[in-house]
Amino acid sequence: MIKKYLISVPRVAVLVAALAACTDPEPPTEPKTGEAAKTPDFIEGQVVNSQGAAEAGVWVIAETDSLPTNFRKIVVTNDEGRFVLPELPSTRYHVWVRGYGLTDSQKLEATPGDKLSLKVEQAASAQEAASLYPANYWLSMMEAPSTEALKNAEHPYASAEDWLSQFKLNCTICHQPGSAPARAVFPSREATDYGLKKAGEMNLLAEQLNRDILLDVLENWGEKIAAGETPEAAPPRPEGIERNFVITQWEYGGEYTYAHDVISTDKRNPHLYPDEKIYGLDIGNDHLLVLDPGKHKWEQMKLPDYQHAKPWCEQTYKPLGGGEEIPVGAQLLGCPEPGVMTPHMGAYQNPVNPHNPMMDDTGKVWMTMQVRREWGEDLPEFCKNDPLIAGEYHHRQLGYYDTGTGEIIPIDTCFGTHHLQFDDNGVLWVNGDSNVIGWLDTKEFDPDKPETLETAQGWSEGVADTDGDGTPDKPIIGYRYSIIPNPARGDVWIAIPPGSYGKHPTYGDRGYITRYDPETGTHEAYKPPAPASGARGIDVDTKGNIWAGMAGSGHLARFDRSKCEQTWGAGDQCPEGWTLWETPGPRFKDAPGKGTNFHYFTWVDQYNTLGMGKDTVIINGTNSDSLIAFRPDTEEFTVIRIPYPMISYTRGVDGRIDQKDGGWKDRGLWFTNGLDPVFMSEIPRTYVGHVQLRPDPLAH
Repeated sequence: MIKKYLISVPRVAVLVAALAACTDPEPPTEPKTGEAAKTPDFIEGQVVNSQGAAEAGVWVIAETDSLPTNFRKIVVTNDEGRFVLPELPSTRYHVWVRGYGLTDSQKLEATPGDKLSLKVEQAASAQEAASLYPANYWLSMMEAPSTEALKNAEHPYASAEDWLSQFKLNCTICHQPGSAPARAVFPSREATDYGLKKAGEMNLLAEQLNRDILLDVLENWGEKIAAGETPEAAPPRPEGIERNFVITQWEYGGEYTYAHDVISTDKRNPHLYPDEKIYGLDIGNDHLLVLDPGKHKWEQMKLPDYQHAKPWCEQTYKPLGGGEEIPVGAQLLGCPEPGVMTPHMGAYQNPVNPHNPMMDDTGKVWMTMQVRREWGEDLPEFCKNDPLIAGEYHHRQLGYYDTGTGEIIPIDTCFGTHHLQFDDNGVLWVNGDSNVIGWLDTKEFDPDKPETLETAQGWSEGVADTDGDGTPDKPIIGYRYSIIPNPARGDVWIAIPPGSYGKHPTYGDRGYITRYDPETGTHEAYKPPAPASGARGIDVDTKGNIWAGMAGSGHLARFDRSKCEQTWGAGDQCPEGWTLWETPGPRFKDAPGKGTNFHYFTWVDQYNTLGMGKDTVIINGTNSDSLIAFRPDTEEFTVIRIPYPMISYTRGVDGRIDQKDGGWKDRGLWFTNGLDPVFMSEIPRTYVGHVQLRPDPLAH
């Protein structure tokens, strides 16, 4: 039986004391394009140094706590040091400057219509200057362990390069190891060792890297930092088009919000839901987060628990037919190893652990979510008929929030889920299982007809043909992390990064991208060529090419299957289908083929929602407080740096066009700061961010 939950979205109290005193509960909305503003909605001015010279390529930040939620606008100065902060609600702001090589300026009070002169000072030392560098610059100082030590370790690695890739995949998955809060503890081996045990999952990932080797590396790195050493190279200031971006931020959530992804529209049609709300998920506390950017308000709703509900720390799996009860929950913040103390015990109360919101064209916000216990006996009866399903562990199922009715509909699935994407026929494709790809036909499923739960869903085991005889013979086992249906060619693609999967560890491996053909039911697997490794996010352009951010190695990759001379094989076939680009930023000194940035996810701007051109590729600079745009036609990267707050751990990206024929103000990217835990950030709150591209740094 399908359970329905009707939830009214509560008005959430503002969490900051200063906001609680706000006397304007209904601030004015932003003027639409074409509407005449009664008063100026921008602040302009110039930034100069102590010698009176203009400072180009530095950020000017306006922030206020006088709206229902904390609000920030960030722009970059032009060659003459001039700036314009556009589209500001009518209220008071503190305006100040941050830039590489500088000390943060004093904050001046201003309101829209003001013209400011902001003065900055050079940083007093190399250490002070480097305190503003992104984490990947600090990570470039880390020295790799010796290949000899790694080959003889409990978990062997073929090379230092492979270990460094796995280090990034294991450690930068949640936070930035090169950030100030993290690197401060590394000089103390004892403190680092104890800190790794404060989260069971972190401790497990440290063991995969060989604990003593990892501690040696971190201790050596920390001692260099404590002695005053700084990164060899400074990050460049924004140049060219990088100075035209406008970044807007709205805070939402609380001290323990673990915000994961945002959605503003249907990926297949970015013109839907113009000027409407933005939806995100608090994976750590089971909230659907809702931002109204026009009113500068946010609210949240608690997603309903299921029977036997337990948070991550306490979740278990028990095989069908009996057997040992096995812990399977993600033991993150507040889930320490036995005997280890943490002040954040139980911080994440999240039996539903919702993930990856995705909107359709009927006003529904779909998500992957846990709707039942993970025990084999709790599977729907029809799932138990497949030994592959009945005999394996599968995490998360599906559900949606109906924005029209307020209903939450849980949907049980036989297979595990994590990310989800619609094809043009309304079929929802999901990954998140180590053995199968799954799907749900949303046109077939009807929550009022329980029998459609079985008929609407299907799955296929990922088995490749390795010898070309037409018979699948090798199961591709690994956590199917991201998924995208290819509308140009009708197939479905998945990224499988290296890691540990029960009895099938792949430490230091390059990982796969895999293809599923729904018409033939066949699977293919392709490994990226060295030195690329660790594809996580995956997307497709309008020509049918597959794009993947290589989180392990710091590359952007394009795969064109039409170039393949051979498509069957165990993965190493078709190197000719791959094209690799090194992404901007420093590389490891001991492994120049490995970049120190981390590309959490990949999103292709198929409809030019940002304004850089159709099929611009956006990847997360998750270890560098940035989004990185790539133009395939020019093969040029553009860094969209988010200088404040440090740490901005970008995860989900989405694009929307609010007026089809409007200008730059009516389009842009939406993203979220999904640091875990968020209180390690310079401002201990998460936010929704909006990136707009104006024609020049002074446009308003």
